[in-house]
Amino acid sequence: MTELIQRARQGDTEAFAALMEARKQSFYKIARSMLGRDEDVADAVQETVLICFEKLGQLRQPAYFKAWATRILINVCQDMLRARRRVTPVEAVPERGEPDPGQANAEFLALLDSIDEKYRTVLLLYYGEGFSVREISTLLSLKEETVKTRLKRGRSAVRMAYEAE
Repeated sequence: MTELIQRARQGDTEAFAALMEARKQSFYKIARSMLGRDEDVADAVQETVLICFEKLGQLRQPAYFKAWATRILINVCQDMLRARRRVTPVEAVPERGEPDPGQANAEFLALLDSIDEKYRTVLLLYYGEGFSVREISTLLSLKEETVKTRLKRGRSAVRMAYEAE
């Protein structure tokens, strides 16, 4: 992975494409958990890839590429959510898209869709992406205790949603 990052930093577009291909599924899951609508997810992932390509030279330590790229995606999603709040009237709450039935984890995504976004994002980063509590606190600019609390409450919410089905 480090070699791919080094090659991409030197302008190797194939190496960059391989890096992004490796992160594609992860990007989709995170953006889906935050945005809900597939068209917004596609826009967020596309914007993230573009920003990563433009700013790859600013990455100080290649070992942190995964966290760096994920943080860019989260920032893009948060920007889109802020823009959506400015444009969408309160009465017109957007409907959540249905999970793609072709995905192996469609049931998991449907469960995640049923809980609050702040818990969904933390659960996905922790269980889906393998980030530690400390890394999540850094990525989301939260205290570690807040991340732990959200993990606990998120687990309870998923358990309740699962038992309700």
